[in-house]
Amino acid sequence: MKRFEGSSRRRHVLLALLLALLSLGLWWMPTGFERPDLNAAPRAQARVLETDDSRVFRFGIVREGVQELRLRILGGPFRGQEVEASNQLQGKMELDKLFRPGDRVLTVLDVEGDRILHATAVDHYRLDTEGLLLGLFTLLLVAFAGWTGLSALLSFVFSVLVIWKVMLPGFLRGYDPLAVAVGVVVLLTGAIIFLVAGVGRKGVTAFLGALAGLGLTCLLSVLFGGAFRIHGAVKPFAETLLYCGYPNLDLGRVFLSGIFIASSGAVMDLAMDIAAAMHELRERRPDLSMREAVASGFAVGRSVIGTMTTTLLLAYSGGYSTMLLVFLAQGTPVVNVLNLQYVAAEILHTLVGSFGLVAVAPLTALLGGWVYFRHPAASCRRTQRVPAGEES
Repeated sequence: MKRFEGSSRRRHVLLALLLALLSLGLWWMPTGFERPDLNAAPRAQARVLETDDSRVFRFGIVREGVQELRLRILGGPFRGQEVEASNQLQGKMELDKLFRPGDRVLTVLDVEGDRILHATAVDHYRLDTEGLLLGLFTLLLVAFAGWTGLSALLSFVFSVLVIWKVMLPGFLRGYDPLAVAVGVVVLLTGAIIFLVAGVGRKGVTAFLGALAGLGLTCLLSVLFGGAFRIHGAVKPFAETLLYCGYPNLDLGRVFLSGIFIASSGAVMDLAMDIAAAMHELRERRPDLSMREAVASGFAVGRSVIGTMTTTLLLAYSGGYSTMLLVFLAQGTPVVNVLNLQYVAAEILHTLVGSFGLVAVAPLTALLGGWVYFRHPAASCRRTQRVPAGEES
């Protein structure tokens, strides 16, 4: 047993090192969609000294025009210099921002030699705050979970890089979005589960259970996506993507792939819960039969599903609370709301994702029973011999 545990630990460390190396490789790997002309422009953090709103015009609740700014550069080779900058307003509240004296902004500089000609204010500077939040999250994760926390952090970084460097460029290159998304989700599921659970029976159980649930989610998204008659342009920025030079991109397939990508995290979570329960059963009660262990896994799954079925509902309704408020404020009939394509799209997201969540618990319990309890424990197979003459 100790030899098995040591072997499992070595495999876990080797997997962590492999994913760390892959993450470094992905970090430096170009996506193929870089814009050298945009990346070459120097950027710097600056502080707003003065603002001029005389060319900003209000039309109802939105503003259009140009806000003029005077900035002091806070870093880089132009540190300390003051420069004029502009903030172009587009009349869209979700994109526009107004600056005030004292704000810190990210600027793109138009330079000639060692002289700044002009600057454009991109947005409020948030990198330091984002870094602080990420640092606090890392400290909490490592302090609470130790090696498992480090493994989870590595899987988090690896997932971000695979999505940004592999999946999204694959979509833009014209590969089938469903095929690309399925491959990426299988890769991430294996990496995340085996990195957190270890390369052993618990990891195998969680991985197989998660794949079963994700496979059902993918199948249902394809079957019902057509029945709902929803095109991919219902998602934000979809139309903008077409205007960016990708008119042949299949937004419908991108939308369908997003359904099981969005639910994959919750499916992995539930599969891991059931696999961990089956692992504990094996450790505490190795004498259980496969049928008894599966029944216990079903009992754990029913308890977990009681809360997990609303997980996706709360996630999506929270993201679209303003849309729901509009319907409520306008007194829109419920039958109208449910038939709107962007509402139906979220219903499809929620219900298909929930199907995968409900299915993954019993499937993982069945797989866990087979992986852990298909053979009786060795200690329970041995019969104890009673010395002759001591029978009662």
